[in-house]
Amino acid sequence: MNKTKSTQNSPKSSQKAKPAPLILRFKAFIIDMFLIAAPLLYFTAYIVLNGKDDFQQNQLAIFVLWAVFGLIQSLFFAKTAASPGYKAQGIYAVDSSGKKAAFHQYLLRYICFVMLFVVGGTIIAFFRKDKRALHDIISRTIVVIKTEQKS
Repeated sequence: MNKTKSTQNSPKSSQKAKPAPLILRFKAFIIDMFLIAAPLLYFTAYIVLNGKDDFQQNQLAIFVLWAVFGLIQSLFFAKTAASPGYKAQGIYAVDSSGKKAAFHQYLLRYICFVMLFVVGGTIIAFFRKDKRALHDIISRTIVVIKTEQKS
């Protein structure tokens, strides 16, 4: 995501990444909830278990569901540096150097997000110039959007 030659514009233009706006990250999160989490929730509640009441009483099923969601999302990130929601918003989660991060970094990012969200780990993104939340800092990732730069 650092400087790469653009094939659509003149040879003198290049792409550079900058921190993604927080609103795009929020929209991507909502899209991922609908495209990944909702089908998992439905499958678990109505195919594996006997409805929402059983699901709400089964803490193991809830834990497994969110663990599977984290694995699926981490696999998307490891393959393309974007989940379906991130891709729809044109943003990417990359490592600090601007390259696609390793699977374990994305998995750590998800685990930290889940654990730190309750204590306000995402709030610090509003106060940082690079828009990194605590889970991004710990996993050494950054969410970026590509911008065109003329040389």
